[in-house]
Amino acid sequence: MDHSTHHSAPADNGHAHSHEHGHGHGHGHGTTWATAMQATLHCLTGCAIGEILGMVIGTALMWGNVPTMVLAIALAFVFGYSLTLFAVVRAGVSLKAAIKVALAADTVSIAVMELVDNGIIALVPGAMEAHLSDGLFWYALLGGFAVAFVITTPVNKWMIGRGKGHAVVHAYH
Repeated sequence: MDHSTHHSAPADNGHAHSHEHGHGHGHGHGTTWATAMQATLHCLTGCAIGEILGMVIGTALMWGNVPTMVLAIALAFVFGYSLTLFAVVRAGVSLKAAIKVALAADTVSIAVMELVDNGIIALVPGAMEAHLSDGLFWYALLGGFAVAFVITTPVNKWMIGRGKGHAVVHAYH
């Protein structure tokens, strides 16, 4: 991929969102809430897969809370990046360039999502001690994902409106 193409992608992207999703609101340069919600849902999917897998593995290996959470968070980043990486590579971008795109597109979104989600799990009484077979574990996890989605969506809208975050990925669609 030509490096100049990479730098021009976000500018092109703002126009694509304007006509693709109708009129934007606020100072998001045509970025709509629907676009931000799609980006956040994409991020949430990767985070949820990684986080649940990490908790299942940590529980199966009888690890404590801290190593299980570290694994879950690490896998949330891996799966979050992977979903973007596969889509960009499928669009014909080299692996090296696709990795840069995935890092630029998803790092802030995944970090905010994981901070909020894991913070909620840590704050719900008994959730850290709950087992995978306990309803409390799943309610805390799903509730954390829901709150993380609500908090991360405006972050993604702001970033996409400035040609950052998930806006970088849309240049390859």
